[in-house]
Amino acid sequence: MSTSSSFNVVWAFRGWYQLAFQSIPLFADIISCVIVLITRFLDHGFENMGGVRFFKFGPWMMTRWVFHHCMTGGESNGAVEYILTSSDGEDSDGEIILQPITDVDLPTSKENFLPTDDSITVTAHRFAMLGSARKKNKTVYGILNNIGLITFSTLLLFLVDQCAWRIVRLPLAPFYLMRPFMISAVVVSCVGYICVPLFRILKLRSIRRNEAPIRHSSKKGTPTMGGLYFVPIGALVAEVIVGFSSAEISGAAAATLAFAAIGLVDDFLSLKNNNCGLSGWMRILLEVAVGLWFSCWLYTTNLSSPYSMKMVVPFPAPLGLVCLGRFYPLLTSFCFVSMANGINLSDGLDGLAGGTAALAFIGMSIAVLPICSDVAIFGASMAGACVGFLLHNRYKASIFMGDSGALALGAALAAMASCTGMFFPLFISSGIFVVEALSVIIQVCIFGTTKFFRKTGFRFFRMAPFHHHLELCGIEEPKIVAAAYIVTGVLVLCGAYVGLISA
Repeated sequence: MSTSSSFNVVWAFRGWYQLAFQSIPLFADIISCVIVLITRFLDHGFENMGGVRFFKFGPWMMTRWVFHHCMTGGESNGAVEYILTSSDGEDSDGEIILQPITDVDLPTSKENFLPTDDSITVTAHRFAMLGSARKKNKTVYGILNNIGLITFSTLLLFLVDQCAWRIVRLPLAPFYLMRPFMISAVVVSCVGYICVPLFRILKLRSIRRNEAPIRHSSKKGTPTMGGLYFVPIGALVAEVIVGFSSAEISGAAAATLAFAAIGLVDDFLSLKNNNCGLSGWMRILLEVAVGLWFSCWLYTTNLSSPYSMKMVVPFPAPLGLVCLGRFYPLLTSFCFVSMANGINLSDGLDGLAGGTAALAFIGMSIAVLPICSDVAIFGASMAGACVGFLLHNRYKASIFMGDSGALALGAALAAMASCTGMFFPLFISSGIFVVEALSVIIQVCIFGTTKFFRKTGFRFFRMAPFHHHLELCGIEEPKIVAAAYIVTGVLVLCGAYVGLISA
């Protein structure tokens, strides 16, 4: 088969495919490229078709595809070369894109897609545009996730405010929970436009974790330590609304800021020592110490609780009130450590930890409303702070909350449960964080056990925590976050109901 006859066959096939698939011309171009390669193989053999060569320099890994589709039998004169690229740059999306590496004139109109000399060039151009389109689609998904979360949260809080008098049996101010929620959300979102560029100037940039998927390399360099501004705002708004007169809010805010300080030290050491922060045991000891301090503070402080005795946990009937006595401080410390690390493990996808934490705060605010309305205000304010932060943390995130934010959010949830005894609704509303923590525990235990007995470790998940396992299964990041929001929304409704019937 001669070269000219091969190309006649190619363009005959190409014209037929474009007539059959006018709505998807990229498919016709792909088929034509395959036929070009097949005919070149029949005419000249594989050695003259161009090779596949590998390069590695700096942070780049490239696989270079060189297609010689000129009429000279594989000579470099007139050839157009392409590469599959993926970079670690700050503005990269982590997608693999086919790009030409020689100067080519791309067609500017639909009619110019048909010339015989530019078929592979046009296809490469369309492949390059696919990466940009996928990035835009993910960004749209991130915006839709935020819209859905804000709509659900606002409607739920509005409904609770309208029925609050039936829940508490006492007159409450209008928009009792909506007011702190909206104020915190607006203030945090506005302050974010100042802090995000400031953190970028100060070079408070995240470092990619070794255990994260490779596609997260594009997130390297994103500013971190977002908890430095949105956590204090959430606590301060709650204090201002109650007039700095609530012992419960003061104690919860103190515990929250203490955990934020632990996370801040960890973040700072990670940035300074190239991702080597506080050791795991040191961080857990500090968290346990804060939890024990909070338990002692609860025991010595007069709280506005309807119970005549402290250290009790309300359960639905027929259990009722269960007095834990000396076990209450242990449960409090466990709650602080587990919630803080659960949210920290969940902070691996854009918007995952912030959105699910906001929903968990709303669920806890509803659950504790009959017991301590001041703590409910604190939860609504922290939920609003998380929602305001999501404006900058949704896909593709312009800032991360860091350990200073994740640990603080876990401590705030634990403090709400410890002040009211609502541990059961807390673990229901925070089901996503429980699953994330359990996935890590299961992965470590199974891998360690199998490695001890069989000398080779077995990984139950492709990667832990669980959201990384879903990523490696091929599910896109915004879709994982959307699924987490939906599941958490259902769990929040269940947890709020359990809390109300328990109280």
